[in-house]
Amino acid sequence: MTMTMHRIESTDVEHTDLSWMGNGHCQGQSALFFPPLAERPDSRLRREAAAKAICAECPVQVKCRAFGRTHHEYGVWGGENEEERVMAGYRLNAPVGVRKRITVHA
Repeated sequence: MTMTMHRIESTDVEHTDLSWMGNGHCQGQSALFFPPLAERPDSRLRREAAAKAICAECPVQVKCRAFGRTHHEYGVWGGENEEERVMAGYRLNAPVGVRKRITVHA
């Protein structure tokens, strides 16, 4: 039997209080942070680079990243995509195709 360890990041994120989301610079820009169906790899790189540039200047980046990590979110959260969260030791609840892509590149 294999035991999987998951890192827990200590932050001040209160998961019942999501009011910090209203201060995110990503407001109204969901298309940059979540991929469309059948997105091509080059398009994904450009979209995620634009999203990460917004995250880099965002006042809630740390809280957002912690939320994405602890809630196993899909898309860019706090400057990290799902592959980067997995590589940092966090679990991802995602469709099989995403898991396969991460496994191949990890």
